[in-house]
Amino acid sequence: MGPRRAQSSTKGSTRCDAELSPVGSDRDQGGGLCWCEHLRAAIRYKCLQEPRPSAAPGSHSFPLALLYQEVLYTIRHRLGKPQPQHVADSRELCAYVQEAFGMDAEEHGAILQQVQELESPIFCLKATVKEAKGILGKDVSGFSDPYCLLGIASKSQELAHPDSKRRLKAVVKDLIPEDQIHRTQIISQTLNPVWDETFILEFEDIETASFHLDMWDSDTVESVRHKLGELTDLHGLKRIFKDARKDKGQDDFLGNVVLRLKDLHCWDDRWYQLEPRTETYPNRGQCHLQFLLTHKKRATTCSRTQPSYTVHRHLLQQLVSHEILQHQAGSTAWDGELSPHASTVLYLHATQKDLSDFHQVMAQWLAYSKLYQSLEFNSSCLLHQITSIEYQWVQERLRPEQKAELAESFQSLLTYGLSLIRRYRIIFPLSVSRSTERLQSLLRVLVQMCKMKAFRELCTLSPDLPGMVSEALKVVGPPHPPPTPTCMEENGKALAKLLLEVIGDLQQCQKIWNKFFIRWDDGGLEAPCHHHALGGAAFSIHRDGPLALSDFHQWFKEAVPQWLQKAYSIALERAQRAVQMDQLTPFGEHNKHSTSTVDLSTCYAQIVKTWQQLNWPDPEEAFMIMVKLVEDMCKIALMYCRLIKERAEALSLCEQNEGEAANRLCIVVNNIKQLRLLILKLPLQLDWAQLERRTGAVIDRQQIQHTLHHQLDSAVSCLDHEVQDVVQALATKLEAGIARHIQELSASNNAQEPEDSILPLMKFLESELQYLNEHLVQENFKSLLALLWHHTLAVLTAAAGPQVPSLQHCRKLLELCFHAEGCGLPLETLHSSAFLSLESRLALCSSSSRKLIQKYFSNRIQEQLDISSEKYGAVTIKALYRPAEQKLRVEVLNAANLIPLDSNGSSDPFVQLTLEPRHEFPEVVARSTQCKRNELHPLFDEAFEFLIPSEKCRQDGACLLLTVFDYDTLGANDLEGEAFFPLCHVRGLDADEDQADMGWVPQTRLPLTHPKPSGDEILQLLECRKGDKEAQAFVKLRKQRAKQSKETA
Repeated sequence: MGPRRAQSSTKGSTRCDAELSPVGSDRDQGGGLCWCEHLRAAIRYKCLQEPRPSAAPGSHSFPLALLYQEVLYTIRHRLGKPQPQHVADSRELCAYVQEAFGMDAEEHGAILQQVQELESPIFCLKATVKEAKGILGKDVSGFSDPYCLLGIASKSQELAHPDSKRRLKAVVKDLIPEDQIHRTQIISQTLNPVWDETFILEFEDIETASFHLDMWDSDTVESVRHKLGELTDLHGLKRIFKDARKDKGQDDFLGNVVLRLKDLHCWDDRWYQLEPRTETYPNRGQCHLQFLLTHKKRATTCSRTQPSYTVHRHLLQQLVSHEILQHQAGSTAWDGELSPHASTVLYLHATQKDLSDFHQVMAQWLAYSKLYQSLEFNSSCLLHQITSIEYQWVQERLRPEQKAELAESFQSLLTYGLSLIRRYRIIFPLSVSRSTERLQSLLRVLVQMCKMKAFRELCTLSPDLPGMVSEALKVVGPPHPPPTPTCMEENGKALAKLLLEVIGDLQQCQKIWNKFFIRWDDGGLEAPCHHHALGGAAFSIHRDGPLALSDFHQWFKEAVPQWLQKAYSIALERAQRAVQMDQLTPFGEHNKHSTSTVDLSTCYAQIVKTWQQLNWPDPEEAFMIMVKLVEDMCKIALMYCRLIKERAEALSLCEQNEGEAANRLCIVVNNIKQLRLLILKLPLQLDWAQLERRTGAVIDRQQIQHTLHHQLDSAVSCLDHEVQDVVQALATKLEAGIARHIQELSASNNAQEPEDSILPLMKFLESELQYLNEHLVQENFKSLLALLWHHTLAVLTAAAGPQVPSLQHCRKLLELCFHAEGCGLPLETLHSSAFLSLESRLALCSSSSRKLIQKYFSNRIQEQLDISSEKYGAVTIKALYRPAEQKLRVEVLNAANLIPLDSNGSSDPFVQLTLEPRHEFPEVVARSTQCKRNELHPLFDEAFEFLIPSEKCRQDGACLLLTVFDYDTLGANDLEGEAFFPLCHVRGLDADEDQADMGWVPQTRLPLTHPKPSGDEILQLLECRKGDKEAQAFVKLRKQRAKQSKETA
């Protein structure tokens, strides 16, 4: 009966989130990839959650942030008890990987937040039942037919007394559901069975899960005659009588093993004692078990898109490079031993990904051999991988792409090793300790690598290693001439010293170097004689010792200006050639700039190195040389900006592809940004501080600051301006698409669901910004977002109208997307004045007509409260509300300073009282005072009562509208002015003022106002709602008032 797989189940995290909290302050801005992840998280609609195409299997290029996500995920979901030599504290591991990956606190916090939001993996126990020994013989023959039942119980079955000898009977059958029980094969007639069967057991919580294994003897129904034929001794006869008492076919219990999963290491390989059920046979033998705690269905991007060993190789390469750089004694002294933190992280990752030993060794070889070519360390570290690959080599275990990777690593290391041998006297100088040991180790690695079966099978052309080494040793550079003596005596002394140095050098070659290249270790390495390699004995100008010279710099003083001009010309030509060859594509796996910046960086590095080697003695002349160097490097930088932009335009014109044009602009921005960083490093690299100290006696410090720093600041300012121009060009390319989608959104049918209308715009943003986020440095990407946000607000403001309710939903989603939970633009940038204006506009557009009318009266009430001028006069009233009667009593006392509207220089005023908004007081009719003839200061002294509930008085916009008209017999009444008294301010509205008397209520003087003829925004919105009769009636009334207004536009 074959093994059966347990069903999958949902699991929770095995580590507290607090253990993985970011080191340092909380993050308030994000990295590249992080922003698009938050963009997709902000759009919580099913239609936008379609599965995205993953990278091709075997692809080895992914951002450093994704690799950092992988390692944090590994630490967060670690399983098992830590090994004694490993680090148990997850906080320490997080701090270590944060340093190894060069992540600041903000980047660490953002990626950690992503990891905490990812789905947990499926936790698995890979259990291998290897064998058993010394088990009980239950059959008449003295042997057993053993098999095992095993599974994982969801709850720990702890015994009350661990030392108790009572054992649970049939633990697996009683505790674990039948479909989750696994069974080994039956091994017939043995006391030392061998199974070597592996089972994958899934579990949810390692803290409560326990592993159970029962071993049974399989019994089949046999005749007594057959059993007597197998009888060998008296014990066999006892077994026959015992079998007769039990049920036919019932299996015999041989022992069990119960383990708590939290007590297991990630990988365990041990013999376990089979525990008895009774005191009868306490010694029941041992069972050999092997355990591996692994993951399935890891949610990280690397795990979903890349082969496990590829991810492990990149992680190993990152950590090893950090270990080398952190080694105190220097990289060449590093012996390959990893720190406990690095070992723990790599061990956890390999076990969780269930990487075989061979693939781990292969990943180590690929990582170490590549790092050796950039961060030199002791090459003997590579011998362990060579030996392991040779021991485990089976070509069929590798896929074609893995074979190609391995072959390329062999060829690359061979080429690099030969390049070191060509310069062996520089790379392995005798003046440095252990140089000869390093050279000998390198040769041993090359020989052993070429002898490998893997090398011979994968590399089609077997190299002639001895011949290649011999050719490499024959490459000699031109000798450096010594300084020319000035007289015959000095000439003789110089020649004598020259002969002595040459003879000593040749003896040194014969005595020391040759022994490393003659035949040894069956490698067949034999080098030519070193007597031709005189170029290795270099001569230079000596400042100290017996060959010391004074004022030698005067010999070169006249040539320095020509040399500086030549250096500038060469650097300029090289930068021009670099731009001409640049295809404006990212250089390397984790870089965002192109090849021309590498060449430009090399030019700058050579100029800096030359300045350091020059070390001009005269401080004043050194300052002038420095000014010239800085000026030339700034000129080259500005020239490069112009050329790289022209190069991007030329490539775009050739292809006529808008998408590729935008991609090139991204590279241009990153190149200029990289150049800006190079410029800012010049003060430190050229050691301006030391130059200031040297020139302090002859040159004023202010002059140095004004000259050098002014040059540098001016160049940096120009570079910043160039960056902004290119970012603006990128934004312009996207603005048209954003405007088009918003216009389509504004023209969409209102019956359509808001999320369906917004979907094209959000997909457009995601597709367009994804590449920009990945290929722009964060500072430039934030600048681009700010420009796009400003443009988006302008387009939304222009498209906002009463018939576009979906724009309010769109504005909210866009705010979430551009903020990206703190990884995009900060809220203070998003909430600009344009944003607040748009928000207010959209809120009005999405409001009902009655809400707009209420808002209109609320605005007029606020205007009434703010006004102090009595330009059109004033009206005085007293108002009191009696809650018990639910009556509002208003006394209109008088009006004053009214404007004359009749031809006789006076007016015939009366006051109309209405409760607004009308829809809140539909049953309350308008009331009016008597008309006062030929009065500009009329005295009314009239009282009115309105029956209204108290809650209506507290409504937004509820007011008493007092309109003063000039009565006309023949035509329409003229408007003197209007005043708005808020009902929420009326005395007696509160219950404790129910007994208030009108005599106690103070007078309220309300300045009269006229509506503005230019039109109110709310009235314009209401006027557009042609089908709403209530809105149209209200607008008509207010427009009539506006026609009579004395206010000017």
